Amino acid sequence: MTTLPLMPKATAVWLIEKTALSFEQIAAFCGMHPLEVQAIADGEVAHGIVGYDPVANHQLKQEEIQRCEKDPNARLKILPSNNPVRRRSKGARYTPVAKRHDRPDGIAFLLRNYPQLSDQQVVKLLGTTKDTIAKVRNKQHWNTPNIKPRDPVTVGLCSQTDLNAAVHEANMRLEREGQEIPAPVTDTETFSASEN
Repeated sequence: MTTLPLMPKATAVWLIEKTALSFEQIAAFCGMHPLEVQAIADGEVAHGIVGYDPVANHQLKQEEIQRCEKDPNARLKILPSNNPVRRRSKGARYTPVAKRHDRPDGIAFLLRNYPQLSDQQVVKLLGTTKDTIAKVRNKQHWNTPNIKPRDPVTVGLCSQTDLNAAVHEANMRLEREGQEIPAPVTDTETFSASEN
């Protein structure tokens, strides 16, 4: 996996203006096409983008630039980052304001289709609270008449990978405890239950 510099277009602008590197070298370093780098140099692309100095920002060393200026076949090598970006693995997820009204629908879907999930797993998946889950479960939520169970993955509240991992973890917990894993609800069961 190739690591790209921070702000590749701005870095390309700086390298074009301040170095004698070829378009191919700059394109390879910034993850761009050589024609795009040439368009930046011609002023057709990246109007108003201020150059981003990769040397001052500890992504390159001046010696590395000089080495590549002498050899047109050489490629720039980015310095390893001291503080790589870490993915958050714990805590509730942030849900955009536009999708918050979909959370009760997602909770209802998970409670109906995956009863083996613990409240804590639902909290982590959807970024909600245990109080909201209890209100949806007991039909005491303020918007209960309008709640329609909808898949939180298709609504965009969580990823399919995270949901699958949570269901697998819940199933493993039930197996350890010697309990039966509930069968998934099918669409025909849903329709027959809603008709009664």
